[in-house]
Amino acid sequence: MINSVERMKTEKDFFRGFTIKDENNLILGYVTFFFAYYTWVGKSLYMDDLYIREEHRGKGLGTQLIKKVISFAKETNCQKLRWQVSNWNKSAIKFYKSLGAQIDEVDKNCDLMFDN
Repeated sequence: MINSVERMKTEKDFFRGFTIKDENNLILGYVTFFFAYYTWVGKSLYMDDLYIREEHRGKGLGTQLIKKVISFAKETNCQKLRWQVSNWNKSAIKFYKSLGAQIDEVDKNCDLMFDN
């Protein structure tokens, strides 16, 4: 990971997110996302990261967070929500399929990193 909290604070206008906390205000999980545009469908959301602390997984927290993102996407008139899942992450794939997600087995990621 090359990002930092300091960079995220300065670049806060480029992404949004939700957290889920316990009764002591400890963050148990988070989700980050941003608006994207796809020529074939139009305005969309891209969910960049959905994370639940390992000891709190399996309690429905991820479902709560992704449902908040889905609601936000619908409220802001997005045509779709897109995200990635690694092919080795079988539990996440099962979870996403249970939500009705279509998982594309064709496309591959292309990243071009810049030294800034």
